[in-house]
Amino acid sequence: MGKLSPLVTAATLTAVTVLAVGCSSDDGKASDAGPKASPHSSSSSTRTPRPDRAEHIPGESVTKAPALPDGDVVAQAVNASGNREMDVKGGLKGGPLAVLVNCKGNGKLTVEVKPVGLSFPLECVAGEVSSTYNQLDLKRTRQQGTVSVTAPSNVRWAITVGR
Repeated sequence: MGKLSPLVTAATLTAVTVLAVGCSSDDGKASDAGPKASPHSSSSSTRTPRPDRAEHIPGESVTKAPALPDGDVVAQAVNASGNREMDVKGGLKGGPLAVLVNCKGNGKLTVEVKPVGLSFPLECVAGEVSSTYNQLDLKRTRQQGTVSVTAPSNVRWAITVGR
């Protein structure tokens, strides 16, 4: 079987992660489900994926923003480190809100979307880029919203938030 392109691999990971993590309750708060590693594995890979970290996607980087599959970008940062809080342009509208994150370095990064209560960790490793995608279906509009990233200073990261 031939190799899958990075875009096909990313789309597959995205679909699996959305199904595993993107659940929400009627009030727009995320479920207690945490990020899940992709159940797909490559027979040519000699390493065993750790279940507590997201998948490595070839071609992803922390020096460019993760590509939003569709919709409008409402917050973004690239090649960042440490903690940062970003306002969501135009507030939080009802409907889907996507959060894509890449990180590189040894440590745990945590993303929180306020005031809706979405929070998830991403285990970052030295030497390769870890990636995750989460989507929340907001039931109502909020005039303002923020996305906070908490990470050690040795972890580099990039994030795209869109709707």
